[in-house]
Amino acid sequence: MKTDLKLASGGRYLVHFHPKRIQHAFTDVLIIGGGISGMRAALEIDPALQTIVLTKGKVELSNSWKAQGGIASAFDPEDHVENHARDTLAAGKGLCHEDTVEEITQAAPGIIQELINFGANFDQEDGHLALTQEGGHSHRRIIHALGDATGREIMRTLIDRGRKKSSVQIWEETFTIDLLTYNGTCVGALVWNPHHGKTFIWSKQTILATGGVGRLYRETTNPEIATGDGHVMAFRPGAKLRDMEMVQFHPIVLYIAGGSRHLISEAVRGEGAYLVDVNGYRFMPDYDPAAELAPRDVVSRAITAQMNKTQHSSVFLDLRHLDRKLVAERFPNIAEVCAQFGLDLAVDLIPVRPGAHYMIGGLVIDDQGRTTLPGLWAAGEVTSSGLHGANRLASNSLLEGLYHGKACGQGASQEAKKIADHFCAMPIQDLGPRKVSDQDELDLLDVRNSLLSLMWRQAGIRRDAQGLQDALRQVEFWDRYVMRQEFSSVEGWSLQNMLLVSRLILASALERTESRGVHFRSDYPETVPEYAVHVNVQVG
Repeated sequence: MKTDLKLASGGRYLVHFHPKRIQHAFTDVLIIGGGISGMRAALEIDPALQTIVLTKGKVELSNSWKAQGGIASAFDPEDHVENHARDTLAAGKGLCHEDTVEEITQAAPGIIQELINFGANFDQEDGHLALTQEGGHSHRRIIHALGDATGREIMRTLIDRGRKKSSVQIWEETFTIDLLTYNGTCVGALVWNPHHGKTFIWSKQTILATGGVGRLYRETTNPEIATGDGHVMAFRPGAKLRDMEMVQFHPIVLYIAGGSRHLISEAVRGEGAYLVDVNGYRFMPDYDPAAELAPRDVVSRAITAQMNKTQHSSVFLDLRHLDRKLVAERFPNIAEVCAQFGLDLAVDLIPVRPGAHYMIGGLVIDDQGRTTLPGLWAAGEVTSSGLHGANRLASNSLLEGLYHGKACGQGASQEAKKIADHFCAMPIQDLGPRKVSDQDELDLLDVRNSLLSLMWRQAGIRRDAQGLQDALRQVEFWDRYVMRQEFSSVEGWSLQNMLLVSRLILASALERTESRGVHFRSDYPETVPEYAVHVNVQVG
């Protein structure tokens, strides 16, 4: 198995530009992404410095805002930080970094307290933080808010504080086309929005917090913005990525034909819900002793296998044996979504199936959030920090985003303060010849939908060499003619990014000739101990 891959990027920049024919903006720290990592980073920037936060959509549109379950932290007197670390390492199947796991799980109680100090209102029980359990956790250690809307409450808190900070500007509905680099250092970004067109934003330090890649897949819990832009805008100028084959699928996503896919929190199973097939059979004990509380990768594969056995398009979540008051109090938002389709969460069987949920692979960072590209920091789902390994433990993602968001905010702030205000129009290297598209030559939606179906079939929960090779050939074919175009729309740029991210995932998945965590190869179903190593990928 190769551990270092080189892939062509299809070009350094997606569009032509000239520094003297474009408008410029200047800031000390540029943060690309307004989810939990980006907003937490913004709060750490010295108020003497100017900060711009870019969001691809509205600031409320992020995976962080949609997060339901909660944040993991050892608060129960019967629980200990060491247990949290041990559970995280067990889920990661040999690819976690023990020092990273120890640092973040140790920091977790302080991170929760900090949010409370900021004004976040977590659910209480008898005057103490209410705790629930989720798959893979040995204890009840999930802190939650608004029943099943933890992300919304945390993001409300962070956004409110960010907007009150006079040194922070939030540019919504702004698409980042590419990072700008000069002499091998990140010096800002080329962005576009409908009000100003293209703009150079020059920055002393840049933080990437762009989230995941779930929209590469037909079935996903992710919002439209999750197209992997951050992964590849850092890849093109040479930053190192790793473990791009590690895509986590959430086992229980509401599946109703014609309806958008809605995440159903891990905490539903933590509170005792069963999974049954179309015949009403509770099947999880057949696949794992932990039954419904097994880690996500195990449950996702079990559901897929049971769907194949029964030849049915879903399995069902069964809460009928749970107290109706408990269901109403803990899961009001999920109940509301189900009600839109005429389903009563406490009474009816709820159709579910897996969907792409979380990107474990990403930019290599150190413990402060530095990437391998000077001047560029990163936090959250766009990174591979060493916390999750080969399978993210439920409710560790918000924790990681807060931890590294704070760390890289502090680090970027300190570095920016060392650099004097001296911005100039540097001679940025432009891209080579590219055909300007008139937007009518390609049906972008058709290519995109074909890509989503292909990735779901060939690079989803079960993979094999033939399927991955076929998919890679097809993506490379699309890539050859799509990358020759120069687009003037977010739809075109996003598709180009999605094709490149797909190539990185497929190439990495082909190299890992074993099954480990979320990466399951039906042609290599066993875990190979000596393959407990990272698969790195860089432009080349």
